[in-house]
Amino acid sequence: FWTNRIFTFDQKEDSFIYQLLSTSVPGALDTSFFATDNINNPRTMNAIYNVGARLGVAQPEQLAGGILDVPGTKPEMPVPHILKDGADSIGILGALSRVYLNIGEFHEEWIKHFNLLAGGKKQTPIKISVMQKNSPYWRATEARVENLAKFFVRAATPHHLADAPGGERHLSSEQPKLEQGKQLFAANCAACHSSKLPEPSTGVGLYSKEYDEWIETMEFKRAMTGIVMQEDFLEDNYLSTDRRYPVSEIGTNACSTLASNGLRGHIWDNFTSETYKNLPSVGEITVHHPLTGEPYQYKMPAGGRGYHRAPSLISMWATAPYFHNNGLGEFTGDPSVAGRMRAFEDAVQKLLWPDKRLSFDSVYRTTQESWLTVDETYLPRLLVGLLHRKGVIGPDETELRLGPIPKGTPVNLLANINNELSFEPARLADLVDVLLKVKKALKRIRIERLDSQKSTELLKTLVPDLLEVNKCPDFIVDRGHAYGASLNNADRYALIEFLKTF
Repeated sequence: FWTNRIFTFDQKEDSFIYQLLSTSVPGALDTSFFATDNINNPRTMNAIYNVGARLGVAQPEQLAGGILDVPGTKPEMPVPHILKDGADSIGILGALSRVYLNIGEFHEEWIKHFNLLAGGKKQTPIKISVMQKNSPYWRATEARVENLAKFFVRAATPHHLADAPGGERHLSSEQPKLEQGKQLFAANCAACHSSKLPEPSTGVGLYSKEYDEWIETMEFKRAMTGIVMQEDFLEDNYLSTDRRYPVSEIGTNACSTLASNGLRGHIWDNFTSETYKNLPSVGEITVHHPLTGEPYQYKMPAGGRGYHRAPSLISMWATAPYFHNNGLGEFTGDPSVAGRMRAFEDAVQKLLWPDKRLSFDSVYRTTQESWLTVDETYLPRLLVGLLHRKGVIGPDETELRLGPIPKGTPVNLLANINNELSFEPARLADLVDVLLKVKKALKRIRIERLDSQKSTELLKTLVPDLLEVNKCPDFIVDRGHAYGASLNNADRYALIEFLKTF
């Protein structure tokens, strides 16, 4: 799936929209692009495996409001965590039904609750009760999703490398190395990436603070090693706890965790649990200046944001690149076993050897001088009026046009501009002032024909203002999850041999 080839097939590289959609690398897309939250969030398409085991580790969450209109839901029930941030949390039947809604099933109602593509209108929840009453398509889907869930439970089984054509030659036959890999997985990975876990010590609640302390003990690691060494360890193992983990702990790019469509009062309000909506802030995270790389602290909001669901490692030999954004590792474009193994080797080495990553070079940047053109009919009326009065849009113009945007500009510096500020008059004025500064600076680049270096220096002067109105100032794509850095090389290679068997 190539987002830019589908949606910008008629655009050229000098279009900022082309540059924006090109950040959705093959296999990734921003599912909040239409019901936008004004965060550029390309996320990898989910591989669906061992659904039964996934449902088996679902933990109870509190459900309330419109969620309870979904057949079979209760005020408290175990729910799997869907989406990269675990926001979709009302049970498998509601989650499956939402997929069809998000691709247009009842668009007549859906698009009333947000401003399509550009945002800037306060979102409101689409209510399950309204869809049940007014959409025969929703009712038809709702009547069939239980069978779809049963199909996934039965059919979504792992694809093992050993069963793939020529796969055996990529697997190690050295039992001592595989045993070493299993022990390393038990000690370093399984606490997050196994649905088969030891019973906690007496009085220790699952996923409590005491539990997180217990999994660091030798008692847990010995018990976990015993489980991993069993011959049936990989059978019906989801290879994830499906638990939400603070991004402040994992260290991966935070933009996915800042997605806001599932928050209370937003478009997907009826599809997120009270437990999700009441999650505490994960505190501060370290982010980096998009041009200089200088680190600084960013305070994460509460109310659901700031968490990543632990992904499953099933068939990871076939699913590289890695991370929630497909941002870790090389995309080979070759779906053969050999091509997938090249992608696996590159991605898994970058996973376990963080110093091999692109790091600051992974920031999404424009590849050519470009222009952003948005017809004013897509923008909120209040914003359009002020843009005209301030001269950002000229008296005879009907579109917002910014450019030339210099080659090498961080895409998300502009893509993540928070036009929800237009909800408050004072902050709306601040937003328009920033856009006016940007337009004047870019005009100066064109008139004075500034070279690349001088254009970048001018852009640096705009960064503080742009960061003030940015919904996700985290720009490094392949950062975080550096747990392999503490292992020696022999241990890393042994672990890789075991990971190939998943």
